[in-house]
Amino acid sequence: MLDKTYSPADIETKWYEHWEKSGAFECGKRPDAEPYVIVMPPPNVTGSLHMGHALDNALQDALIRFERLRGKDTLWQPGTDHAGIATQMVVERQMADEGTNITRRDMGREAFIERVWEWKEQSGGAITRQLRRLGASCDWSREAFTMDGPRSAAVLKKFVQLYREGLAYKDKRLVNWDPGFKTAISDLEVDQREVNGHMWEFAYPLVDGPVDGISEITIATTRPETMLGDGAVAVHPSDERYKNLIGKMVRLPIAERHIPIIADEYPDPDFGSGAVKITGAHDFNDFEVARRNNIPLIVLMDDEARMISTPENNVPAHYHGVDRYEAREMVLNEIKELGFYRGVEDKIIAQPFGDRSGVVVEPMLTEQWYVDAETLAKPAIEAVETGKTNFVPKNWEKTYYEWMRNIQPWCVSRQLWWGHQIPAWYGPDGTVFVEETEEAAAAAALAKFGEEVELTRDEDVLDTWFSSAMWPYSTMGWPEETPELKKYYPNATLITGFDIIFFWVARMMMSGIHFMDEVPFKNVYIHALVRDASGQKMSKSKGNVIDPLEFCDKYGADALRFTLVAMEAQGRDIKLDEKRVEGYRNFGTKLWNAARFCEMNEITGSDGAVPSAALTVNKWIISEVGAAGASVTKALDAFRFNDAADAIYHFTWGTFCDWYVELIKPVFWGEDEAAKAETREVAGWVLDQILVLLHPFMPFITEELWHAMKSDRANDLILAAWPNEIAADEDAAADVNWAIKFITEIRSTRAEMNVPAGAKATALVVGASDETTRRIGDWQDMIGRLARLESLQVVDAADSKGSAQVVVEEATVYLPLAGLMDLDAERARLNKSIDKLGKEAGGIKGRLSNEKFLAKAPEHVVAEAREQLVELEVQVEKLQAALARLA
Repeated sequence: MLDKTYSPADIETKWYEHWEKSGAFECGKRPDAEPYVIVMPPPNVTGSLHMGHALDNALQDALIRFERLRGKDTLWQPGTDHAGIATQMVVERQMADEGTNITRRDMGREAFIERVWEWKEQSGGAITRQLRRLGASCDWSREAFTMDGPRSAAVLKKFVQLYREGLAYKDKRLVNWDPGFKTAISDLEVDQREVNGHMWEFAYPLVDGPVDGISEITIATTRPETMLGDGAVAVHPSDERYKNLIGKMVRLPIAERHIPIIADEYPDPDFGSGAVKITGAHDFNDFEVARRNNIPLIVLMDDEARMISTPENNVPAHYHGVDRYEAREMVLNEIKELGFYRGVEDKIIAQPFGDRSGVVVEPMLTEQWYVDAETLAKPAIEAVETGKTNFVPKNWEKTYYEWMRNIQPWCVSRQLWWGHQIPAWYGPDGTVFVEETEEAAAAAALAKFGEEVELTRDEDVLDTWFSSAMWPYSTMGWPEETPELKKYYPNATLITGFDIIFFWVARMMMSGIHFMDEVPFKNVYIHALVRDASGQKMSKSKGNVIDPLEFCDKYGADALRFTLVAMEAQGRDIKLDEKRVEGYRNFGTKLWNAARFCEMNEITGSDGAVPSAALTVNKWIISEVGAAGASVTKALDAFRFNDAADAIYHFTWGTFCDWYVELIKPVFWGEDEAAKAETREVAGWVLDQILVLLHPFMPFITEELWHAMKSDRANDLILAAWPNEIAADEDAAADVNWAIKFITEIRSTRAEMNVPAGAKATALVVGASDETTRRIGDWQDMIGRLARLESLQVVDAADSKGSAQVVVEEATVYLPLAGLMDLDAERARLNKSIDKLGKEAGGIKGRLSNEKFLAKAPEHVVAEAREQLVELEVQVEKLQAALARLA
């Protein structure tokens, strides 16, 4: 027997361990079945489960479990990412905490890498254990790591091939430089924050004196220290003020260089003076202007963002070794002393920080390895244009195109030790040999030089995204021609967040098409962002981060999963309220109690075949199962997760637990043994179908009930069969749905009119058709019991005075209230409530019409006020309708 109380903690660990040990998650056990593959976005090995992960993986698991139940050979490929900067930072901090003052450089590269591997084996991968807690049915036997043996070999193969094809090369360009880690970082690793800053104005005097009365050009900058590296001053070619100055020279104070005034489309004539200083080696926009106009790129700083003085940059010697911010103050003081200071303005500026180091990122001109992303992007753009890969929702294609059509060379080198070391070796004259192994590089060098020479390997490692871009095919065994690669590539679906469309989705598209001649996946589903209950983005600084594991412990993983799936509507972010999670936990309790009702009435699980039925109520519920199954299937096929969850939720709670269970109780109270036997068979079959349909969303409780209802199951629920289409019995459906509507309308009216729950009313039905009259006769006892009626009569006419009126299809139902309640007292109560709610609504309307409130209040506060107003207005309408019924 089932326990009286549903306790998720008692069943979830048990079933997960059972599934994993039994091999239920493993692919390849249905060799002739159609494959269905999802690759898990590999979480960082340093990571822990956050609500975004929980949503992402709940959606993936729902699809995998759905397709597994549909008989497909499913593969959900799991794994983790080595997370170059994040992992190196964790280990270096761990070493610092030990108090030995030994740094990685003291240890040397080989010893440090060994230390990182030790950390990875002992502490890394906690997130995979947390994903198990969530119920993720990945094929853990195939778990991959972006730096394991097969993946590392694949990365080397890819890089060498790209180099030989001319698509990987070294170049000197601007990168996001993290002075804390002393490495280039990707745009994704840059955290743009709004901070209080300043906009300073300086004057650069014309070398040859005034032109058209202008003797100096004023520039504005938020980073005064960079003026030492200016290579030009740019003005817009249409700016009439400066048309005669183009080509003239200005004197750069402090550095005492002469730099030209150039014409370029970049400056905005309406902003400030209309003139812009061009520091090509320290600003991304300036870099492009400098390249277009052949302006020299002058490097000002070292890898720790300290100023450097060289013969090439003309930076005065007293700046050498000075931190950039100290140099800023020095520049300001000298500019003032020289008389070229023209003022300052307080300004909110966007400042880039390294998301791991917390240090302000510096645009730096460095030599790095690049990949020709523009060439690789062309077929990846075409693949989406022609529908080989589809984005859902479709509007995300625009984001994809926008980035891909304006793509820049991809900087793939990082100045780290943890990662895939670039397979490039340099000869004594600087010649580079790019090979998969040192032996191959040595052989290539021997062929060139005619003798053995000493080779030095490139110290840099590859960007983490370089290896994760290969995830859909490297996890299947590439470059080896494995059976898995042949069967499971391309993948069916990718589920991920919008924030990595550029960094991961696009790069997988480019990489997959180039190396496999086929798109890596057919569908890309971009899910919502999980916000807090007020609609605010979760962040540690706001203190509103919700730990999914806490919710799992408190309400069960099933409840959290169902909440996330039920709220995942295409194009809408999720406002996660704990009450919703609690509510879906109650949904689990409702299902549990329905199963206990079945047990108490000797209802057991079925053999899977659709039972035959003679009773109308049983014909009806079989039809409703068919409709629910079709709705869930259609919704999941279209990635409408919330619609799928809504369909099974309402069928389970409303149709089965509330209505069917109530409608069949009289059968078990009666003496008709044949009717009881039929109802037991149907009810058991219906509960089984619910468990199957609900399993993708709530796998634990459904598996528990599957076995509790029938001890000799042929297989676990996870390997059961998805319901087939069922023909509807339209006559039975029409009859029962009419009775439900009739009962519901009377119940609602009683509640609105505040009729005491224990009071039994008389219902007079006027205008009933022959069909309605028949139905009343057939369902009179049931309606009387469930609608709390003393009697139910079909009459020609009824007195409307003092009666509540309900319209059910063509008939009008009168409920005389005089004998059930004090009508005058009820009118007074309704008027008082209407007045109170009206005042509350008026207050909110006043706030919403106040421009100051709308301008100053946070967006979520305004949204909440609007929602409250709508709710109050709906309540007032209901009360007014109830008052009108008493007239």
